[in-house]
Amino acid sequence: MQLLRNFHTLPKLNHFANGLKSVLTGKKYSFGQFEYTCQEEGNKEGLLDVSYDYDGISKYIKSNGLFDKDSGMYRYRAFLPLPFNAEVPPLLVGNTPLYKLPTYEGFSSVYVKDEGRNPTASLKDRASSLVVAKAIELGKTVVTTASTGNAAAALSGLMASVSTHGLLSNIFVPENIPVAKLAQLLVYGSQVFLVRGTYDDAYDLCMEATHKYKWYSRSTGYNYFTVEGKKTVSFEMCEQLAKFKKVHSKKKLFKSPDSIFVSVGDGNIISGVHKGLKDLYKTGMIEKMPRIFGVQSENSRAMYNCWKYKLDPFNLKPIECNTIADSISANLPRDPIRALRSVTETNGQYMTVTDNEILKAIPDLARVSGVFPEPAASCSWAGFKKAIKSKLISPDETVVVISTGNGLKDIKAAQESVKVGSKLWKVSGFKELDEILKKNL
Repeated sequence: MQLLRNFHTLPKLNHFANGLKSVLTGKKYSFGQFEYTCQEEGNKEGLLDVSYDYDGISKYIKSNGLFDKDSGMYRYRAFLPLPFNAEVPPLLVGNTPLYKLPTYEGFSSVYVKDEGRNPTASLKDRASSLVVAKAIELGKTVVTTASTGNAAAALSGLMASVSTHGLLSNIFVPENIPVAKLAQLLVYGSQVFLVRGTYDDAYDLCMEATHKYKWYSRSTGYNYFTVEGKKTVSFEMCEQLAKFKKVHSKKKLFKSPDSIFVSVGDGNIISGVHKGLKDLYKTGMIEKMPRIFGVQSENSRAMYNCWKYKLDPFNLKPIECNTIADSISANLPRDPIRALRSVTETNGQYMTVTDNEILKAIPDLARVSGVFPEPAASCSWAGFKKAIKSKLISPDETVVVISTGNGLKDIKAAQESVKVGSKLWKVSGFKELDEILKKNL
């Protein structure tokens, strides 16, 4: 299996990342100065962002263009904090489709970004691919993460794809993880620790083990490369949209939508979406920032509460969570500051939907697009429908709804979503079939 994709002319620099910046204070540090967080601000508080030479990126892309489409998310290598000649996992992450839907409720420019088409069937493959590439670059031997399932599956799959390096993956998940997601971890060969408790309990135990055993952590937010990997969904979305709008050219590679809907749990995916858009804006690749709508379950609404009641994201308190959308169930978001800024800096907002609306949105999205979402993914579609009813968006807007994961990851929820109104009959012969068809057609 070839691990290094073919990239064209390399810049003299290893990459265009030129520093780190404190998410909390804005203080600047040199790139690579801290492995995870800024120690002087604390492990929880000192989250970091990667900063770039945006003029350098802009000049490079204008001269050389983007990398090959077959490179997946690494098509946008110039925007990533990875040496251009660094080894990357062979699984093709990214290059997921953007589908234009038929006119829906008067909206004629609605698109769905199907992240369930990634190799382990969720957007979180983007973060894991970059983290595994960094683990190889840094000579790490054990990589660990806490997860509700998707991040764990993503890490397990990407680690398996570079098995010749002898890397070991240690996974911490709550014991009530959906069966399909647990199966993924075991099939890929990870060591799995089922934690008695919530995702937050799994996260805390994973962090304790990370510090004790010096493992390399992929955990959300804590490792700043997770945001950097997830931001590539915005690059793809905007490049694909430019092609749909027939404005794509060597001089204009990207076009931003007017509004984006994305489900939110820990806050890291929405932060990545925002970071990617900011990168494009700072390089002059897009002319405006779209509004970002973060959608949460009413039963896991920490970021909505933070936005709605103007709470300090730095001092959020844990809340009780019990939602069918396990992938976005978070008692205490681990990336709250960036997650809040993602909507406040784009004139967007947070919104909540019920678990019943999330369930209804599974077949609803599937039947208008062919995209089969898990509950966390259908949450964004439920939010889009609610925004239409609330007149938060107008029919002349271009809207992208991000479907973050495939419905096969949670078959139990899918079955629950079609209990009522499904066309399902048992038959034993043609006569019986004929009678049913006459009554129901």
